[in-house]
Amino acid sequence: MTDIAVVDYGMGNLRSVAKALVHVAPERNIVITADPAVIRAAARVVLPGQSAMPDCIRSLDASGLREVVLDAARTRPFLGICLGLQMLFETSEEGPTRCLAVFRGRAVRFRDEAMWLPSHERLKVPHMGWSPVHQVKPHPLWAGIPDATRFYFAHSYHPQPDDAAVIAGTADYPLPFTCAIARANIFATQFHPEKSQRAGLQLLANFVVWNGDS
Repeated sequence: MTDIAVVDYGMGNLRSVAKALVHVAPERNIVITADPAVIRAAARVVLPGQSAMPDCIRSLDASGLREVVLDAARTRPFLGICLGLQMLFETSEEGPTRCLAVFRGRAVRFRDEAMWLPSHERLKVPHMGWSPVHQVKPHPLWAGIPDATRFYFAHSYHPQPDDAAVIAGTADYPLPFTCAIARANIFATQFHPEKSQRAGLQLLANFVVWNGDS
């Protein structure tokens, strides 16, 4: 039986994610797969994503994995990363694109007019680099990770949930934005845990043993 399936729908930094998972859980059976049967049988599922949202959704649908991903998001520990977080919402301004609608809300682009620091320095979009993550609510995936730990980001869009209760973490660029969400068996991050060194590996190690309870 597969312990963790990393969903291969033709997009995303799959090998880096799988390599990081193998590093923290060498005894687990971790596979990158596009096989619906393998994903359905996996104990845990990871949905990475990068590139543009229209391409990601188009590729997901072309792979025939939409319903398999939705089933996984309903039934077992599920981790979304970067666009794998954004596509869980109803829509994205990028395109615009209709997404998976697991959560109510949308992904929005950083507003150019908001990209100014008090020092009058202008921030660039995309947001690339390390930023502190503020833990909005306790969660098993935050175990062993101090509040305001820095994680690695690379994105121009971010989620805007309708329900603030799902927000698990925020970061500032320069205004606060949602960078982690959690509900029931789902945890998803805008940042890249696989690129976030010790803190990211700790989050992935927490996911490996998480039973899907908040």
